[in-house]
Amino acid sequence: MLGATRRVTELIPRSLQSLRRLHEDIEDNIHFYKSRGQHILTNPRILDAIVRKSAINPTDTVLEIGPGTGNLTLKLLEASHEVIAIEIDHRMVPILENRALKRGLRNKLKVITKDALRTEFPPFDLVVANIPYGISSPLVIKLVYGTTRFRSATLLLQKEFARRLLANPGDSEFNRLAVNVKLLADVEFVMDVSKRDFFPSPKVDSSVVIIRPKDKIPTVDLREWRAFTRTCFNNKNKTLGATFKSKRKVLELLEFSKDDVCNSFKEKIIGVLREGGFEDKRPSKLSIDELLHLLYLFNQVGVYFDHHGELRNEDDRFEDGDIDDK
Repeated sequence: MLGATRRVTELIPRSLQSLRRLHEDIEDNIHFYKSRGQHILTNPRILDAIVRKSAINPTDTVLEIGPGTGNLTLKLLEASHEVIAIEIDHRMVPILENRALKRGLRNKLKVITKDALRTEFPPFDLVVANIPYGISSPLVIKLVYGTTRFRSATLLLQKEFARRLLANPGDSEFNRLAVNVKLLADVEFVMDVSKRDFFPSPKVDSSVVIIRPKDKIPTVDLREWRAFTRTCFNNKNKTLGATFKSKRKVLELLEFSKDDVCNSFKEKIIGVLREGGFEDKRPSKLSIDELLHLLYLFNQVGVYFDHHGELRNEDDRFEDGDIDDK
């Protein structure tokens, strides 16, 4: 009988065995939706490493987005003062709360059953989360451009997405997401995580990164900056001269300008590019300082990218759909 049990156990995939060891108090019939990005991290060593790298203090309030059944949550509860878990799937909430209750940690857990992209975050010190792939880009921007000050965000992301987030000028992956995030924060690579460490297993591997907001950020209207980078990186490998000389782009920018003559406005744009030495340059090759300088040159001559460059409240930093990961 023992031999038969051993043979049956060997037929169960290693990831499922790990899941059942971690979920000894979860019913077997729970169904995870891949379409919602519900891939549960099951490797205890990876979970421990994420918590360790997050440098959580006993007094910290940790924000976790998409806790699922709570593998990471339980370890965060042990290390922190409080965990605020935002979970959109109502089925996961009683599982999460019961697991915390059985370990005597329920009083340290607050669960918010809402969409993380559409709810206001309460105050927190750190973010530690296994992010659903489908919301990675808007969620990262919401955190970095949000009004809540935090120390760091340790995020488990799709590997390809993490590479784009880490990219620097000149890298093939450098994109509008990277330039917008790195204006306000530093991004550090921590480790890669195999798809075999999840259940159900995703199609691709993942990576852990840490995002740390900068103490000092450039003085720039952030809405104007985002609109400007949207224009530049619409085709990141196209020269800026080719981008800004197009009639469609000239007419679009003319709407934000006080000029009323299309030809003179186009000459003004071309003049900025030539005098600044940007006409033949590609946005994917430019540093953040160079992009900031080009935006300054445009604004100096009355070329704006968002409502005449009017300054807004410095906390007005994010809107849904503001950015993708191109």
